[in-house]
Formats: sequence, structure tokens, C-alpha cells
Amino acid sequence: MGLRHITIAGGKPLYGQIKIQGSKNAVLPVLTSCILGEGICQIDNCPRISDVEVTLRLLEAVGCRVVRRENTVAVDASQVTCCGIPEEASSIRSSILFLGALVGRCRAARLPFPGGCAIGARPVDLHIASLKKLGVRFEEDGKLAADGRELCGAKVTLPFPSVGATENIILASVLAPGRTLIRNAAREPEIDELCGFLNLRGAKTTRREDGSICIEGVRKLRAVSYSMRPDRIVAGTYLLAAAAAGGRVRLQGASMPGLESLSAVLRKMGVHIKLEHGSCELVSNGRIQAVPYVETAPYPGFPTDLQSPLLAALAGAGGESLIREKIFENRFRVVPELRKMGAEIVTERDCVKVRGNGHMHGAEVTATDLRSGAALVVAGLAAPGITRVSGLAYIERGYEDICRDLRQLGADISLSGGDRKENENSRKAR
Repeated sequence: MGLRHITIAGGKPLYGQIKIQGSKNAVLPVLTSCILGEGICQIDNCPRISDVEVTLRLLEAVGCRVVRRENTVAVDASQVTCCGIPEEASSIRSSILFLGALVGRCRAARLPFPGGCAIGARPVDLHIASLKKLGVRFEEDGKLAADGRELCGAKVTLPFPSVGATENIILASVLAPGRTLIRNAAREPEIDELCGFLNLRGAKTTRREDGSICIEGVRKLRAVSYSMRPDRIVAGTYLLAAAAAGGRVRLQGASMPGLESLSAVLRKMGVHIKLEHGSCELVSNGRIQAVPYVETAPYPGFPTDLQSPLLAALAGAGGESLIREKIFENRFRVVPELRKMGAEIVTERDCVKVRGNGHMHGAEVTATDLRSGAALVVAGLAAPGITRVSGLAYIERGYEDICRDLRQLGADISLSGGDRKENENSRKAR
């Protein structure tokens, strides 16, 4: 039985239109927040990705009843009976959000330290320090063990606008007595989507003009139905793929809010982008230009999740580009794999210099994390020849069916290896 991999016959332009899946980075905190109230919350446009499936199992582990039908998930948290989650939680970084949600609902939480992709140091110290400001106490016993019996509103100033820490403070404080103010809160659209979902349920969260978030604690939350917004990182990946390979693509349900920084970079690459209500159209002749300098930054800066796909696209551009990674120090693990495909890339501390040489070609490559996997697919679509990308488990953490989506745009891409039953079970699991 061979290992599963993606096979791409590259060097062909992309044409057509697709609908973008629901947002991974928004749905994970939204699903976790279902713990905070009784009744059945229905989440539509919920992507069928492995991180979501793990989250649903963790919800069941604490006593929630979960039903999935296609891309709709119903979560009934009326019978939350446990404040601890199993070791499986360590497989995904977002499991850290159960800390705030369980403290908010049960006034206690116990969970293993989270894992996820090895893209750099992502300590939980900021989460712990922030929740301590809200009166939560922690025990040191090899796990994250929290006592939230004295939970109450407070002012919390984050030294860095951490998305996860901001979400954990929100989750812990919506049912806490008093007012919580988060200064230097993360500004990512996914944070505002979480707040919007909670406000529909009866929470009182407000984003102030200075970017801080104010939460007035309420006594209870009601059940609601909600549809997730499109995934801006998936949309950005496909836009970069079309820019590098050339062609004309339309992304339905993917207008550019949240991707303004990417649209600016794409225009510098010589790509035409047309924005319409609820959609985005991109036209590229496949001969993209180098971009002198791009650096990742918290929103509204260029997203770190799109740095690897951008690097893959620029590997085939004309001229020299410089990318600086300011969020995660291990985001350049994709570089050796791109070099196998002919990319000329030099790394120095937190920067990569890429010289587009026009000599990219297909190769056997391996994904080392979620976004590096997406980057290798982008490179494979643009490079002539056959590219085989292994390490599918990483890609499946964030992309519902990357082969299906890209085939709809005319790409010659398929899932190979393993046996038929294994591939069918994998597709059903997603």
C-alpha cells in the first residue's frame, strides 16, 4: 500500500470559478464557544477538515451532542458534564481555546498542552497570564489545570496582539461578572466573527475605535443558527496559484475584506484583480513580477499563513524578491522542498531572498506543515512537469478538498497512493 500523495501535471493555466469553503480560523473558536450555553447551535458552511473533526470529538468528550450533516454541524451543549479534554487535543493548536470556554462554562478546565504544526515557538504563557488577570488560578501538574471559581471581569493588556490569547479572554469573560477590556487585542477578521456569533447568542462584546475589545458579562447565552464566512487563507492560496500558473479565475463568496494586503501584493506582481459583490476575479498571464519587499505582520498586515504560498509563487517570478517573516521563526521549512523544484532561495535569519529564474520544474516533495503543503501545490501548478506532494495530513488540516477545488479550475491534479478504501475513508472523514 503506497503512501497517499497529490500528483500535479503543472505548467497549465487555471480557468473557471469555485466557491470558497468556510473559514478554518473562525470556525474552530466558534465551535468551541458552543460550550458556553445550553441548547442547539447550528453552524452552516462548516468545512470538512481534520482540525474541525478533532474539535467535534473534543466537544463530545466534554458532554456535547454533535451531529454533522454534510457542511452543517449541530452542537447541543445542554449536558456539558466534564471540564477536561483527552490527550487527542494535543494534536491541534486550537485546542487551547477549550481553556477559556470551559473556564467560562464550568469555572474549571483541564487539558493537555496543545500541538499543531511545527512552525515555531507558540507558548501558552500569554494565555495563562491573561486569564490570571481575570481571577483564574493555575496548578502545575504537567497539564493546563485551571480553577475559575473567582472568574471576573478585568482589564487585560496584551504585550502582543495574539489571536489565540484574545479569543481565550473573550471565551472566558462573556459569562463572567463585570466588564472585561482587552487592550492591544488582535484585529483579525476571525476575532470579529467570533464576537459577532457570540453577540447573536446574547453576549455583549464591542470592538472600540482604538481596536480594544470590551465585554460586558451576561448570565446566559441562547442557541442560534449561523453560517461561517469564507476562508480568506484558502481564497488567498487559490489566488496565488492562479497568479503563478496564469489564467482567469473567479472565487465565489470571497470578496477581499481580510485580504487587502494580499491584493496589494498581487497588483505589484502585475496581476489584475476585479472585486464585485461577494466575489473576486483574478486575471494573470503567468509571467508575474518580483516584489522587492514583503513582511508578515498581525492583521491588517500580510498574513503569515500566506507567506509560504507567496514564496512559492515568487519562485517563478521575474526578478528578485525579499520576504521577512516576523510572526513564526520556522515558516521557512518549505525552502528545501522548493529548491528541489529548481527555486533559487537564500535564507538569512528571518528573511528569504528568492530569485525568480524561470527554471522551476516538477519534483517529489513533502509538506512539513499546513501552509508549506499549500505552497508546494501552488509551485506544482505553475512548474512544468510532474510534481508529487506527500504529507497530505498537513494539507487536510485546513483545506477541505484542494484537489477537487483546483480540478474545478482546470488543474491536472489528483489524489494518488494508498488503496481505494483508504482514500474513500479519508474523504468521508473530512
